[in-house]
Amino acid sequence: MKLFLATSNPGKLRELAALADAAGPERSRGEGVELAPLRDYGRLPRAPEDDASFALNALEKALHYSRLAEGFVVADDSGLVVEALGGRPGVHSARYAQTGAALPAGTAAADADNNRQLLAELESVPEEQRTAHYICALALARSDRLLALFSDSCEGRIVKEPRGSSGFGYDPLFYFPPLGKTMAELSLPDKNQHSHRGKAFRKLLTYLTEHPA
Repeated sequence: MKLFLATSNPGKLRELAALADAAGPERSRGEGVELAPLRDYGRLPRAPEDDASFALNALEKALHYSRLAEGFVVADDSGLVVEALGGRPGVHSARYAQTGAALPAGTAAADADNNRQLLAELESVPEEQRTAHYICALALARSDRLLALFSDSCEGRIVKEPRGSSGFGYDPLFYFPPLGKTMAELSLPDKNQHSHRGKAFRKLLTYLTEHPA
């Protein structure tokens, strides 16, 4: 089965492709899963991402792109929730530096910009209050029909300085206590085993096993 991922984020593509490859031998009925970027994604009309929750954004994106492309479309909406910041960055995680006026209007926020914005807002927050969690919502759709929606999370806290060079987004700042490392210090297999995105995608794979096309 081939799934088309509606994203241009290379980190998400890399992580989910590795999960799909690893799951191939485990699938029943002798059918593996191939994950590919949605063809011409950058030239397609963009889906709205202005909902108040990760789940609604993922659902809207999956339905939107399933109207424009043939086959099964998977859309991800994920981000970081920091309790001391009232849930921010939340659904604005990818463009957090823009919401904080840290960048000129119209300038896209890079990971480093978002991380600086986060650290600046948490500068006076003590370590024990820097708890956070990642959330991922994954929606599966085909021909303008939602087939399934899954979500999961990963608990951690925000460190005061970036650590590690792997991963993307807020991974250098997101410390995962069970392994004693930031997400950016983990190998890809370890990250996929414990991350919000890895757990949500495994739920999707289970669904595909139980509901073959």
